[in-house]
Amino acid sequence: MKQNLVAVPSVLNNLFLNNSLESNILLEHIYIAAIPHTEPWGYGTALVMVISNLVAVAIGRFAIQKPGVGPGLPVGKPDLFRNFNLPELLATLSFGHILGVGFVLGLTNAGVI
Repeated sequence: MKQNLVAVPSVLNNLFLNNSLESNILLEHIYIAAIPHTEPWGYGTALVMVISNLVAVAIGRFAIQKPGVGPGLPVGKPDLFRNFNLPELLATLSFGHILGVGFVLGLTNAGVI
């Protein structure tokens, strides 16, 4: 004998399994409510992203255990970034964008931006 481990009320079951107009409108409102309000791109957002990327490059410059592995950058570098090649640049800027998105969303929700 097989038993349901999760009991779903028949109203919700009909709502999500039924393709009626009312259920589609309700699901659309649920999806819209789940999307956070974000600030449009502006100087404040750009400044937060630039600072986040610079912090990530500074962290990565000293935290990468095997620097200088892989292809070099196609431009000249100062002596401080002697062993800072393309993989390190891509990794730190990716990390900076992840940090920046978190900072932008957090500061937007806090009302700072």
